[in-house]
Amino acid sequence: MKKIFGVILLTLFSMVPFSPVVFAITKAPSPEHLLSDADMQNTASMTREDIQAFLSRGSLDRYKTKDAFGVIRPAADIILDASKKFQLNPQLLLVTLQKEQSLVENPSPSQNQLDWAMGYAICDDCSKSDPRLQKYKGFGNQVYQAAKHFREAYLTRLESKGATTSGYGPGIQSMIDGTILIPENNATAALYTYTPHLHGNLNFMSIWNRWFTKNYPTGTLIQNRSTGAVWLVQDGMKRPIISKAALASRFNLSTIVPTDAFTIANYPNGKPINFPNYSLLRAPSGSVYLIVDDTKRGFVSMEAFHDAGFMDDDIVDATDTDLTAYTDGELITTTNKQIRGTLMQDKKTGAVFFVSGNTKKPIISPEILSARFPREQKSLASSDILTKYQTGSPISFPDGTLIGLRGSSEVFVVEDGKRRPIKDAATFLTYGWKWHQIYWTNERSVLLQPLGEILSNRLSDEPNLQTISPSTL
Repeated sequence: MKKIFGVILLTLFSMVPFSPVVFAITKAPSPEHLLSDADMQNTASMTREDIQAFLSRGSLDRYKTKDAFGVIRPAADIILDASKKFQLNPQLLLVTLQKEQSLVENPSPSQNQLDWAMGYAICDDCSKSDPRLQKYKGFGNQVYQAAKHFREAYLTRLESKGATTSGYGPGIQSMIDGTILIPENNATAALYTYTPHLHGNLNFMSIWNRWFTKNYPTGTLIQNRSTGAVWLVQDGMKRPIISKAALASRFNLSTIVPTDAFTIANYPNGKPINFPNYSLLRAPSGSVYLIVDDTKRGFVSMEAFHDAGFMDDDIVDATDTDLTAYTDGELITTTNKQIRGTLMQDKKTGAVFFVSGNTKKPIISPEILSARFPREQKSLASSDILTKYQTGSPISFPDGTLIGLRGSSEVFVVEDGKRRPIKDAATFLTYGWKWHQIYWTNERSVLLQPLGEILSNRLSDEPNLQTISPSTL
C-alpha cells in the first residue's frame, strides 16, 4: 500500500472527566470578531512536537537560525519559546508567518522572506534597508519581537486602557480601508493594530479556518476539553451525549477526541443521546421499547416483554420527542427473543464470531474485536454449535476508528464504512487524534473498508488568499 502518511508526531491531550453537556456561546469569525481572546492566548494548543510536525508543510521544519539572543535553534523551538514567554497561542504565530510571508507552506522561501518573517516593523512607507529597522531583521528577531509586541504593546494595554495606541479597541468604531468596523474583543483589536488592513486580516481568518477548523468524520466522538462534555459527530451534526451511562454503554471511550468550544459550536445541533443502550422506554401511548444503539425495538405484547426476562420496574417513561431520536427496529416477540448479539469463540480453532439470530459474522482480527466490542465478553462454543449458524459478512471497524496497516505508515479514518486516507501528519495533528488511538492491523482487516476520499483539513478547494500585509509598530 502506498505510504503517504509519514512520521506522525501527536499532541498528547489529557482526557478531562465527563460532565453533562454545556452549550458554549461562541462567536463565529467575522471581520469584527477575527479570533477569540481565549484562542489568541491558548498556549497549550500545540506542543513542540506538534509545531515541528506542522512545519513539515514547507521548509521550516529543517530551518535553523539565530534566535533573538544569538543562539542557533530550530524554527519550532523559536516559535514555541516566544509563545511561552509572551503567553500567546503558537497557532497565532504560525498563521502570522503564513499571512505575512507564506513561510509555513513555502518549500523554498527567499532570504528576504525569512529575514522579515512576521512583517514586524515594516509599515506601508518603510524601507527594509532603513538602518533603524535592522535590529528587527532575522527570523528569530521577527518571531520574538512580534510576540512581544502582541503581548506587551497590544493585549496588556487593551486590558488596562481599553484601546491600543493606534486607537483600536472593543466597541470603538474604526475606519479600515474605507470600511467602518467595530472590533468586538481584544484579540480582534490587536490584530487590526498589527495589520491595519481589512484584506490582510481576512487573509488571517482564512488561513486560521483552513488550518485549525475541523470537519470531523461521521462517528467521531468530540469532547470539550474544558467542560468534559461529549458529542457524537454524525452526518455533519453534533449529537450531545447527555449521560455518562449513555456514553459508556454505546461507545469506545478510547476514541474520544478533545477539542475546543469554537470547533464544537460550528456544528448544528442534532438529536441528543439520552439513554444507555438496552434501556426500556415507555411511550405516552403505552408501547414499550428496547433501545439498541439508534433503534427502538418494540415488544408485541407484555407477554413477550416478560418472556424475554424483563421486569416492569425496569421501564422508564419517555416522551414522544425522546423516542423520535430512534428508528424502528425489529419487533421482539415470544418466539424472537434475540435481544442483542453474542460473541462466540470456537473452542477448537479460536475463531471469533458475532452471532445474531441465525447468522454468525466472523471477526477476523483482534483489532476489530477491540474496536467494535471493547467491553463484551466471549463465550466458548463447540464447532458443532457454530456450524448451525449461517455465515455472514465479516464485521468491519466502526465509523470514527483510526486504522493503519502494520509495516506501513499510511493511516485511515473510517467514515460511512469506508477508509479515508489521512493526508499527512499535519492533518492528523490538526484533528487532535493521538498515536495510541490507531488500530494497527493486518491488510485483510484494512481492506474490509472500501477506499474513500482523502481527508485533509482544508475546508474548501478554493486557493488561500496570499498577501504581504504591512504591519506597524
